[in-house]
Amino acid sequence: MKRLRIKRYLFTGLLTFIPLWVTWVVFKFVLSMLAGIGTPLASALLTTLSSTSPLAGMALNNAWITFVIALLLTLGVLYILGWLANRVIGQRLIDGFDALLARIPLVQTIYGGTKKLMAVLQQKPSGVQRVVLIDFPRKGMKVVGFVTRVMTEEGTGREMAAVYIPTTPNPTGGYLEVVAVEELTPTDWTMDQAMAFIISGGAVAPDTLPASPATARALAQDNE
Repeated sequence: MKRLRIKRYLFTGLLTFIPLWVTWVVFKFVLSMLAGIGTPLASALLTTLSSTSPLAGMALNNAWITFVIALLLTLGVLYILGWLANRVIGQRLIDGFDALLARIPLVQTIYGGTKKLMAVLQQKPSGVQRVVLIDFPRKGMKVVGFVTRVMTEEGTGREMAAVYIPTTPNPTGGYLEVVAVEELTPTDWTMDQAMAFIISGGAVAPDTLPASPATARALAQDNE
């Protein structure tokens, strides 16, 4: 009896710990990425401070302090970029920067493609729901995907959707599938709901899922 109680407590503790651990892993990844961007600037700032005030430089010469400063600098730069992007002058500067990168073939391919992906994920494509379900990696298994573009197939005239499939729990990596629009299962999920579903490994999800078009047609035929 005592052994069963110990196992139950350990299992309950594990179930309590896993959501906290997943949340920490995701936040650690995001914070480390942001701090890594600002680390060179933070190091240069601390080096300059050490040369002018050795005592202050020694006091701030700590990995944790450098991490916090780098993170704050990155967030500050992102805020300024967002502020500029909403101003006419800032938009002109960004357009000029884009034009400069467009002259570098490999850089333009990566930068331009990533920027277009971020832009399309903020807009709903005409006639197609943004968040969909598709059969992947085989028929009968469903995954959540984001429609990024709708194209027309030559010869058949069918509408084909480019669907980005993010991975769990890190949605920055994933797959790209081209699927016929009629094979998509539309949902009424928002982007936030879909991201919560992916990052949580399916733990944060609605109680029901929409049926695929083929399943819906089969049920309608059976009811006739």
